[in-house]
Amino acid sequence: MPSTPRLILASNSPRRRQLLTDLGLRYEIRLQEVAEAYPPHLRRAEVAEYLAAHKAEAYRAGLAPDEVVLTADTIVCLGEDVLNKPTDAADAVRMLTRLQGRHHDVYTGVCLLTGGGQQVVFSDQTRVYFRALSDAEIRHYVEQYQPLDKAGAYGAQDWLGLVGVTRLEGSYFNVMGLPVHRVWEELTKLGFRIT
Repeated sequence: MPSTPRLILASNSPRRRQLLTDLGLRYEIRLQEVAEAYPPHLRRAEVAEYLAAHKAEAYRAGLAPDEVVLTADTIVCLGEDVLNKPTDAADAVRMLTRLQGRHHDVYTGVCLLTGGGQQVVFSDQTRVYFRALSDAEIRHYVEQYQPLDKAGAYGAQDWLGLVGVTRLEGSYFNVMGLPVHRVWEELTKLGFRIT
């Protein structure tokens, strides 16, 4: 692979875009619709890694030899229950009601796939602690912030994160949708350098 691979971000997430930009990486965005279903026997980190690798497969045939596609999937786990993106506002309220007053785990799975067929899949875990939230706070957040595009129905970087998250164990950026410390480590192994 050439010393300066081209990075393709296969994500519509503004948070992932911002994190890669903050790393100083140049990248191109390519989007394809990929179903986010997974085998029911998978648990926690396995789900996030499976979904990231599954998304990358959709890009395999179209990658040039000097390209690397980055796919990712973030899930929220309350015990063994996977809370993905809510289906509607009522589902978001239900999820947040379950999360409040306790801790949960956030997993982000990442897949890096090169045009030459090399594949690296990994995940990162962060434990998030929420204070007890009132029904009014939960309703306000869902109505005003429309968190339907977020796993677990919240973003740590927005209003609910500001008023509800009391403690994190692990990477804050992982909760935002990309464990950038691990991504950078793996990209440097593939030839990416500080410019």
